[in-house]
Amino acid sequence: MAKKELRKKFMNNFQNNIEQSVSFIKKQTTLLPKIAVVLGSGLGDFAENLSHKKIIDTHDIPNYPLSTVEGHKGKLIFGKQNSVSLLAFQGRVHFYESGNIEKTLYPIHVAHLLGIKTLLVTNAAGGINKNFSAGDLMLIADQINLTFQNPLFANTLLSAEKINIRATSHPFYDNSLCSIAEKIALQEKIKLQKGVYVGVTGPTYETASEIQMFKKMGADAVGMSTVNEVALANYYGMKVVGFSCITNLATGISPTKLSHEEVTETGNRVKKIFAKLISTFIQELSNKKK
Repeated sequence: MAKKELRKKFMNNFQNNIEQSVSFIKKQTTLLPKIAVVLGSGLGDFAENLSHKKIIDTHDIPNYPLSTVEGHKGKLIFGKQNSVSLLAFQGRVHFYESGNIEKTLYPIHVAHLLGIKTLLVTNAAGGINKNFSAGDLMLIADQINLTFQNPLFANTLLSAEKINIRATSHPFYDNSLCSIAEKIALQEKIKLQKGVYVGVTGPTYETASEIQMFKKMGADAVGMSTVNEVALANYYGMKVVGFSCITNLATGISPTKLSHEEVTETGNRVKKIFAKLISTFIQELSNKKK
């Protein structure tokens, strides 16, 4: 079979897989949210406080990739925060788990077909900026993608489309949403740093020299997720706002050895503050649309 035919077959299968996933999800809930939240390491408990919840285990969704990382529960939670319908992705699939960019991007394809228009992304990150402390929350102003993956070039549904490069020329993180987040943090007296997030593949932590390189590039925090998800969400026309929980200081800045346990512990310590920020943000967003 020629390469062109194999590519076409792959794309058709991929599209069918996503449509099967979305069809299954739609049968499980009557809620039709326009806002979704991707909950990173140690931050998944936010969704537990939603009302009218419908919890869907990703194991039950046809074709849906499964998370294998501690702190990522692998659930889709539909619910309401006050009167606002919301979809929470409780956990994500990292590129380093499979080396397959499509598995990482799968939830964003699903979100698009479910009608999501606004995406909140969260993650745990190592602090590069020496003014940061473990437990700080950082509003993501921009990103640097060092995963060397491009979701608009991968063998995805987008390969069947004529990609409009201009569609990705606007800021990845919506300026108006960032302004709302900063206003809320000020009103609620929540310490909110602001900076550039650099995404790497992982799963190993960076060397001290790599951290210094990232710092010279202009990065304030580093993590192993988010950048490709955000790029695809932007292509689909979603407005994106992002928050990093600075769970540790990066190698060469932190005096102690890094561990995933530290990431989870710090996430647990600040989860109430994080939940307050996200909850108030979503409510404010809803109020502005009325």
